[in-house]
Parts: sequence; structure tokens; C-alpha cells
Amino acid sequence: MVGDTIGDFIIQLKNAGMVSKKEVSLPYSKLRHAIANKLVEAGYIEAAKEEGKKVKKTLAVTLKYENGRHRISGVKRVSKPGRRLYTKVATIHPIKFGQGHMILSTPAGILTNDEARAQNVGGEQLFIIW
Repeated sequence: MVGDTIGDFIIQLKNAGMVSKKEVSLPYSKLRHAIANKLVEAGYIEAAKEEGKKVKKTLAVTLKYENGRHRISGVKRVSKPGRRLYTKVATIHPIKFGQGHMILSTPAGILTNDEARAQNVGGEQLFIIW
């Protein structure tokens, strides 16, 4: 069994968009919900809400499309369970010439690369999305 829940989460979002699904239901966790909220703020998905109670909680994610194309065109997992990658604020740069975002796990919470630079915090590079 693979224990990379974040990697599974972002790939499931990308694959659901490739087959033009409107909504995807995934197992719930606080980390996934925080990442989904950050993706809503960045404009990659429409909405993310938790459904169900206790053990049967799910995260319902509504996907976003522009001109019939899925907003997420690519993702790359950076920090993996076997190799964690951390970055200082000085080494955080724009992704895909400003067209993409790096999602980081910082002491200030889940942030995009722009927010991390503005708040002057570094952290673990979770993934890159464009």
C-alpha cells in the first residue's frame, strides 16, 4: 500500500478533469481540505466541501473548466514520502513564468509560493501545479 495521500489527491483531481467530470468525491482529511481550499483560492478548482459524518467523511471537490478545458493542465509531486524537500524563502521562485503555483506546507499553514514569499516563510515543497 502506498502512503502518499497528497500525491493520490492531486493525481485524482487531474485525472477527473481529463475525463471531464464535474465533481469528484475523495476521502476526507484536514490536510487535503486545506490543500483544496488553497487550490480554490488559486483558481484551479471551483469549490471544496466536506460531506458526511465521523468515519464516512468525504471531500467533495467541484472542478473548474475554462473554454471547455480543465483548469489543471499538469501537476508534479516534489516532496515525496521517501524524500522530503524543504526550501528557504530565498529559493522560492515563480513557477512556469508565473503561470503556475508551488504549494508549500509551512509553519504558517498551507501556502502558495507567492504567499510564502510575502509572509517570508519557507517550508516543505508539496507539489507544483499549472
